Amino acid sequence: MTRQDAKPFKRDRGSHAKVTNEELFFDLVYAFAVTQLSHRLLENLTPIGAVQTLVLWFAVWLGWQYTSWVTNWLNPENRGMRIMLFALMLLGLAMSSAIPQAYAASGLAFAACYAAIQVGRSAYVLVRLRDDAALRPNFTRIFGWQCISAVLWIAGGLSAGEARLAFWIGAVACEYFSPMTGFWLPGLGRSKTSDWTIDGHHLAERCQLFVIVALGESIIATGAGFAGAEHPGVPTIVALVVAFIGSVAMWWIYFDTGSEHGTHAITHSDDPGRIGAYFHYIHVTLIAGIIVAAVADELVIHHPDHHVDLATALVLIGGPLIYLLGGAAYKRVVYGWVPPSHIAGAVVLMLLFPLSFVTDRLMVGGLTSLVLVIVAAWQSLSAPALPGQRKTS
Repeated sequence: MTRQDAKPFKRDRGSHAKVTNEELFFDLVYAFAVTQLSHRLLENLTPIGAVQTLVLWFAVWLGWQYTSWVTNWLNPENRGMRIMLFALMLLGLAMSSAIPQAYAASGLAFAACYAAIQVGRSAYVLVRLRDDAALRPNFTRIFGWQCISAVLWIAGGLSAGEARLAFWIGAVACEYFSPMTGFWLPGLGRSKTSDWTIDGHHLAERCQLFVIVALGESIIATGAGFAGAEHPGVPTIVALVVAFIGSVAMWWIYFDTGSEHGTHAITHSDDPGRIGAYFHYIHVTLIAGIIVAAVADELVIHHPDHHVDLATALVLIGGPLIYLLGGAAYKRVVYGWVPPSHIAGAVVLMLLFPLSFVTDRLMVGGLTSLVLVIVAAWQSLSAPALPGQRKTS
């Protein structure tokens, strides 16, 4: 028997589950997906383009998040699980490649790959958990909802225009809101969050690693934009510095104390499944803010002195604003209160919106990065508090 054959299929709950090399390798596909999403939004800065990209982002996040929950319970170092993850990676690579033309010629390819990821993963787990009375009922309900969602994804892939978008919005809603009902299905009942006996340390670390993936894409976008400038002058160099400082500030706001305390909150909760579900909904917003901010960085670096129109203003202000609002919700779950630094930063960003139309992209980008730096500094200078303790500053 080889070492991989000897690895148990289920995680040992006697100790903290570690993030494995298989999971880190799996995340590489989603780094590509995030890059594809930001480029698609950059090329489709219209209301309908934003909605379409948002739906695709929800799909990417759901594919990653459901896999993270599975590897929280089941051991990625088991040979069968390892092979399944690699199969999901291949499907994820094909799905990500289809993102630019998902609402055109590649719609069916995107839908088929996504449906195969969701349904195939759950089907494999159910086969392996045939005699597991604890986990099998929950995965059966999840499988049922993912089959319903898959029908809508494929129907959308076979449709076109507004019909495709409508089918895909319905598909995303099935998988995004079904956990709120405990995956209730007729004859199968519902799951309780107390049934989701997750390892909080592992789930928190997985979410943190995806934040790193998204911030890494932001750095790549900044570097690629600067490298593509034929004759970078002083404004372009300043734009590079401003974009980098904004990315560092985003990292600081999340990782300075919040990530450590987030891990503490979920591992010490009486109902870690409930906190894990909150993480599921909050991080999709946080990372969406990073993706939009990456698009803003490219816009500034490509044309730092251009006038700011409505679409550009929405991206320049919207990315940091979404990130701060997502961060505020995250801190609310972790600490039980909303930090005043995030609220103040969000208010200032909204006040900057009407002013952005009388200046250029570089000025707006610089001001939004400044707001993020101030929020990060304010947060760091405030006395840190463990979850459950209330801060007064």
